[in-house]
Amino acid sequence: MPRVALCMIVKDAAATLEVCLESVREVVDEIVIADTGSTDSTIALARKRGARVVEIPWENDFAAARNRALAEVQADWVLVLDADEILDASASTAIPRLTAAKDVAGYQVTIRNYVHTLEDRLWDQPATPNDSTLAAAKVFPAYVEHENVRLFRRDSRIYFVGRVHETVGGRIEKCGLRLGRATFLIHHFGLADDPETRARKNRLYHDLGKKKVADVPLDAQAHLELGLVELDNMGNAEEALKCFQKACQLNPRLGVSWFFAGVAQMRLGKFADALANFEAAERKGRATAATAEMIGDAHYNLGEFPDAARCYEKALKLVRESARIESKLGLAAVRAGKTEEGLRRILRSLAQEPALGELHDRLILALVWLDRIDEAAHAAETKLRMVKGAPATDFVRAASLWSKTGNWSRAVAVMHVGLRLYRDDAVLKRALEELSANAGSKAEELLKALSSSN
Repeated sequence: MPRVALCMIVKDAAATLEVCLESVREVVDEIVIADTGSTDSTIALARKRGARVVEIPWENDFAAARNRALAEVQADWVLVLDADEILDASASTAIPRLTAAKDVAGYQVTIRNYVHTLEDRLWDQPATPNDSTLAAAKVFPAYVEHENVRLFRRDSRIYFVGRVHETVGGRIEKCGLRLGRATFLIHHFGLADDPETRARKNRLYHDLGKKKVADVPLDAQAHLELGLVELDNMGNAEEALKCFQKACQLNPRLGVSWFFAGVAQMRLGKFADALANFEAAERKGRATAATAEMIGDAHYNLGEFPDAARCYEKALKLVRESARIESKLGLAAVRAGKTEEGLRRILRSLAQEPALGELHDRLILALVWLDRIDEAAHAAETKLRMVKGAPATDFVRAASLWSKTGNWSRAVAVMHVGLRLYRDDAVLKRALEELSANAGSKAEELLKALSSSN
C-alpha cells in the first residue's frame, strides 16, 4: 500500500495544530513540518505528535517554504494541510483508494471554508447554509467551498509555484499528468479568524500579491489575485479595477476577471460599465447565479427595473433558493409596478431569514417608495427588534419615519432606546435635537435626562 506523508508549513500555530494533527492520525505514515519562526510551543507540540520538524527562514514566498518541506518527504504520496484545517473523517477510507490509482498524479480536494454569515463569499462563490456534522464547525452558520490540489504523488516534477496562492496543480497539468477529484473534504477555519488576525493576514497577502505580480507580470491570474485582495481586504476599488482590467487584457478568456472588474465598477458607481463587464463574463463562461444577480444589480441602479427583475429571476433559478436574491427581485418588482407580487416576495424572504438586515432594508425601501410611511415605520422598528447589533443610523431612520406620520411619541421612544444602546453617539444626539424642535416636551425631557446623566 502506498505510504502517505502530511506536509505542512507553520508559524505560531500552537492554538490549532494539535487538532489538525489528530485529524490525520489514522491516515498518514509520516509528518513533515517546516516551521518559519515560531515563538510559541508549536515546534514542541509537533515533535510530541511524531512530526519531523525542519526550521527554515521565512523568505516572503509560500511556494519556497512548501518546497523546502516537500524536499524532506520520503513517502509515496503527499497530503497538504494548514494548521487551521481539519481533515474530514471520510479521508481515512477515501485516501487509500485514491492513492492506489496507477494513472493519477494528484487530486483536487474540496476545501470547506467556514464563515460567520450567509452573505460571505469566496471570490464569486456564495456561502451555503452549514450542514456539517463536524463538532468544531457547528457554530458557523455557513461555509464557502473551493478546490485545490492537496493530495499528490511525490515526484520531482511536481512542486509548488507561486509566492502566494501557491499550488502544484499547474505543474501537474504542465507535465501532462492526470488530475483526479478527491472524495473527501478538508475543513478550513481561517476565514473565521478574529479581525486582528485577518487584518494581519490581509496585509501579508497584499504585500506578497504585489511581489507576485512583479515576479510574473504577464500572468493574468497574479493580477486577478492581487485585485481581489485590493477589493475585498484593502477596500481599494480603484486599484482593484486596474488589476482586473490588466488580467482581462492578458487573458481575455478569463471570465472571472471580467466579473470582478464589474464588481469594482459597481462599488465606484460606474453602473453602465459594470453591466458591460458582467455581460462579458457571462459570454466567457461565467454564466453563474452570482453573475446574473450582479447584472440585475447594475440594471436596478440604472433604473431599469423590469430588466433587473428578469435577471434576479434567472439567478434564483440557478440557485433554487436565496432570501437575498428573492428580496432583490421583490424590490425590483415593486419599482416596476408589480406592487403586491413584489411585497409578497420581500415578506417571503424575511420569513426565511428574519435576522438578515438587508432584507428588512428592502422592505422599508419598498414601502417608502409606495408612500406607505406608517407601514415603513413599523418595518423599520421591526428591524431594530429582529437584527442583532442594528447600527445607530437604523434608530434615526425609524424615528424619522415615525415623525413623518406625526407620531412624535413613538419617534421619541425609538430614540430613547437607541440612546440607551449608543449613549455617546453624536448622530443620534443631533437627530434627537432636531426631533425636539417638532416633538415638543417629550424630546426635551429626554435631552435633559441625558445631559444630567453625563
